[in-house]
Amino acid sequence: MEKVLFINANMKRYNNLYEKMIAVDNINTAYKNAKIGKRHYREVIEIDRNPGVYIDKLHHILKSEQFINSNYVVFKRFTGHKEREIYKLPFFPDRIVHHCIVQIMQPIWISILIRNTFSTIPYRGIHDGVNRIKHSLKDKQETKYCLKMDVKKYYPSIDHDILKSILRRKIKDKKLINLMNIIIDSAPGIPIGNYISQWFGNIYLAYFDHFVKENLKVKYYFRYADDLVIFDRSKQHLSSIKTAIEQYLNNNLNLKLKENYQIFPIDIRGVDFLGYRFFHDYTLIRKSIVNNFKRKIKNRRANKHIDSAYWGWFKHADTYRLTNKYFTNERILKN
Repeated sequence: MEKVLFINANMKRYNNLYEKMIAVDNINTAYKNAKIGKRHYREVIEIDRNPGVYIDKLHHILKSEQFINSNYVVFKRFTGHKEREIYKLPFFPDRIVHHCIVQIMQPIWISILIRNTFSTIPYRGIHDGVNRIKHSLKDKQETKYCLKMDVKKYYPSIDHDILKSILRRKIKDKKLINLMNIIIDSAPGIPIGNYISQWFGNIYLAYFDHFVKENLKVKYYFRYADDLVIFDRSKQHLSSIKTAIEQYLNNNLNLKLKENYQIFPIDIRGVDFLGYRFFHDYTLIRKSIVNNFKRKIKNRRANKHIDSAYWGWFKHADTYRLTNKYFTNERILKN
């Protein structure tokens, strides 16, 4: 297949971004955002004693283009049944620098993402995706079948040269490009654990999304990170779409689909995606999430955080029995 990486994309390029990125106000905001949920970290407590000193120091490092990526602490963690290799960087300067970049680049990157991409993007989380999938399934005639796929070892397989070329399609500022190159080249693929890795992962597939929507003319396409879902009236058409996608990923992005892709009738199996199972007329919560909720209740570890977290899952599904059993009318857990 001929390479079509940037077809139909808005090619406006942005300059003078680095100075905005290193501005003291931007660094201060990045510092505040980076420490959300991490105030108990020892290094955050230390910086909190005199944040101005560290903000000025980081401003000097970036202004003089002396940033060096810190060494990673690498460990393994199970997410569900998957074992993932996690890369952890120090809070200062690396995590703050990642936030500095994203705060400037986020509106530019969002402008090239299709509407039905949900991971990482503000106001486009899981439940936004749930609502859009439910709406699409109202078109029963055109959503009889589902093609469900994901990319094989996605983050470790991201090609640095291709990622850099994609980033340069929107960024003209050489200083910012050089800074991102330092981060990109700091580990194989794109390391899971970096805040900016989520955005790199999204942008790496951004033009692929446009290929699916605009070249393959797919109406009902949804992506969360590297999990892909397509609805159509025809199994045969979905099979041809899968072949075209496979060729694009291989030829343009050096990626491969996992062999366990599936094409199936939605009303028989349901679409397992975003933590739910979708059918045309109702939606269920994924069994593992319900079991995890019940286990926490049984172990008496329920608290207000569990109330709000699980009510967020329950209220988007058809879970009358579970809701009635475990929640009061005030939407808090029953004793």
